[in-house]
Amino acid sequence: MNNSQFRTIEISDPRFEHDCLRWVTVKSRALQHRADLTLFVPPQAGSLKDVPVVILLHGVYGSHWAWALKGGAHRTAARLIEAREIPPMVLAMPSDGLWGDGSGYLPHPTHNFELWVVEDVPAAVRESVPSVSKQSPLFINGLSMGGFGALRLAGKYPDKFRAAGGHSSMTRFDQFPMFVEEPLEQYQSSPDDRSVLEALLRNRGKLPPLRFDCGTEDQLIQFNRELNRQLKDAGIKHVYEEFPGAHSWPYWEAHLADMLRFFAAQLTKR
Repeated sequence: MNNSQFRTIEISDPRFEHDCLRWVTVKSRALQHRADLTLFVPPQAGSLKDVPVVILLHGVYGSHWAWALKGGAHRTAARLIEAREIPPMVLAMPSDGLWGDGSGYLPHPTHNFELWVVEDVPAAVRESVPSVSKQSPLFINGLSMGGFGALRLAGKYPDKFRAAGGHSSMTRFDQFPMFVEEPLEQYQSSPDDRSVLEALLRNRGKLPPLRFDCGTEDQLIQFNRELNRQLKDAGIKHVYEEFPGAHSWPYWEAHLADMLRFFAAQLTKR
């Protein structure tokens, strides 16, 4: 493709796409190998420009298809758009880079899983969806490990995102052994990148709107409550909510709608 950010990009043929889902594979400079995305492109976006994009980060063990094919994220968005509860939005659901049980969306010495999300994913969406541009508002959200990634990246790159959120989020790097088998030293990421709180504190004066939630039966509930308290103590504005539920897809499927409504509300505030 001419003027592409990527050496190679493969986009699914519209004849074979379904449920408004599109599949993209690019060769990522950040990862130094190919990587995949699933996109939800609502039909209402076809006649529009600068359509908002929501990046959805999956958790451990998953890949680019998880949010759609385990959580029905595209159907949730389609229902809300049809009901005019949110404007047309493109969902970008990337792989985390497929390192170990989960890359953490962290920068490693030879594979920068962080820049894959922050730089390559938005570029891949722009090249795959004509109604998306560099002026499109960008949101980021994730579950579990993806919540860690979304909230941390919003803190580190606050100017990139209109708002950010997380469901059932890991909040510190030292929580990873609850889910992954790789020793923490194998991640080889900077100590500066290992805490959601520290990332948010570093740019506390220019953070985007933040929202996160957790199920009351979730094994990460105490960590989310702790982050809520710490943000309150630091005077960082945010929305935190708890709902019945565990660390499971039924919970994430149910509460993605809350996050999409929160994101939509931010579009009317600027």
